[in-house]
Amino acid sequence: MTAANGGKKLRVTQVKSEIGYDRRQRKTLLGLGLRRLHQTVELADTPAVRGMIAKVSHLVSVEG
Repeated sequence: MTAANGGKKLRVTQVKSEIGYDRRQRKTLLGLGLRRLHQTVELADTPAVRGMIAKVSHLVSVEG
């Protein structure tokens, strides 16, 4: 992928708790590498990652 070769990266931060939300949304957060509140991860800017972010956009903030 291009991100491994210096392509675009996204910084995703969990800003809201997953408690009270659907199990699939919790699994999506785990798939993004987010395990606790205010944790930030850098991810490659791919369509798959963008789709995951869209599913939990109400729980995360995105920079990049």
